[in-house]
Amino acid sequence: MSVPYTYIFRNLWARKLTTLLTAIGMALVVFVFATVLMLSAGLEETLVATGSPNNVIVIRHSAETEVQSTIDRAQAGIIATLPNIAYGSLGETLVSKELIVLNVLPKRHSGKPSNVTIRGISSTGLTLRPQIHLHQGRLFHSGTREIMIGNNLVQSFVGTHIGEKLYLGLNPWTIVGIFDAGKTAFSSEIWGDVNQLMQAFRRDAYSSVIFKLADPEAFEQTKQLLENDQRLTIEAKRETQFYAEQSEMMSRFLKVLRLALSIIFSMGATIGAMITMYASVANRTIEIGTLRAIGFPRRNILQAFLLESLTLSLMGGIPGLIMASFMQLLTISTMNWKTFSELAFSFTLTKTIVWQSLLFSLFMGLVGGFLPAARAARMNIIEALRAA
Repeated sequence: MSVPYTYIFRNLWARKLTTLLTAIGMALVVFVFATVLMLSAGLEETLVATGSPNNVIVIRHSAETEVQSTIDRAQAGIIATLPNIAYGSLGETLVSKELIVLNVLPKRHSGKPSNVTIRGISSTGLTLRPQIHLHQGRLFHSGTREIMIGNNLVQSFVGTHIGEKLYLGLNPWTIVGIFDAGKTAFSSEIWGDVNQLMQAFRRDAYSSVIFKLADPEAFEQTKQLLENDQRLTIEAKRETQFYAEQSEMMSRFLKVLRLALSIIFSMGATIGAMITMYASVANRTIEIGTLRAIGFPRRNILQAFLLESLTLSLMGGIPGLIMASFMQLLTISTMNWKTFSELAFSFTLTKTIVWQSLLFSLFMGLVGGFLPAARAARMNIIEALRAA
């Protein structure tokens, strides 16, 4: 014989204030928990989505980022002659020799300076990135001091509208277009002609070489061919792997932050749930004695109070998750600790985060409700009835 569910829900309603306060505490904890998870997922999605699985990026051996890498012209020329490089519609090899430099620009609202990634690309650089779409204006012309701005930078930095000029390498560059790269790190970059940018920043070497594989399955063969060439001091990675590695440092930091916040806040919420359930048991001593007297076994009393605690946790967990979902409307900027440049990304809510947040909420309810439920189940029938 089971305790009626209506009895459990009626008890929560009968104690509206304590139920509401405990649920609010649970909601805030789940909100923080889900928000940190969404922050980590958004960062990883932004960087991983930046790469294409068919593209290979070549950087100097032991360099962790393009900023740290240098590939001289002779080595870049050797890489461009590989046999497994794909061809474009016009018969051109899909290879882009690229330069990465950092330039300081003032923030729009605070005026504080921040590093921005400047990417010089070859004429095929855009072809290698199908996720890039022109949002406003036009593409820059090769051989000119014209640049395109990622749409995330337009919202954050001064002087980034079409027709305005930015000083890069002490030379004025005209903004002719704004591009949208979706949820990728490219949306936080400035693009221009690689040869012009090398002259402006007085560089005589590239940062990386990107090419598209004619046969994606031949990556390992191509990698060995490159890295075994005695003329080269480079390493090759799939572009998706390269950008995934860029998120590792920040992801580790966010995981530690999530763990610390989860422990601290969940302890408070669990204690709150425990206090609420202990108070509920104390106020219903006679009811518990009556239920035991009419035939309800101890396990049903235990199940009833645990279910009440779990219901209470969900009453907080679901609203907390709903509140966290609205964070997807925001785009935030942070520093990419690998490149020390500005990176804009959005919070991302996934099915995994939804289930993790709800399970976390139920876990708090289970831990907070178990001891009070066990006390109710162990209560002596005669002593409970004497409490009247």
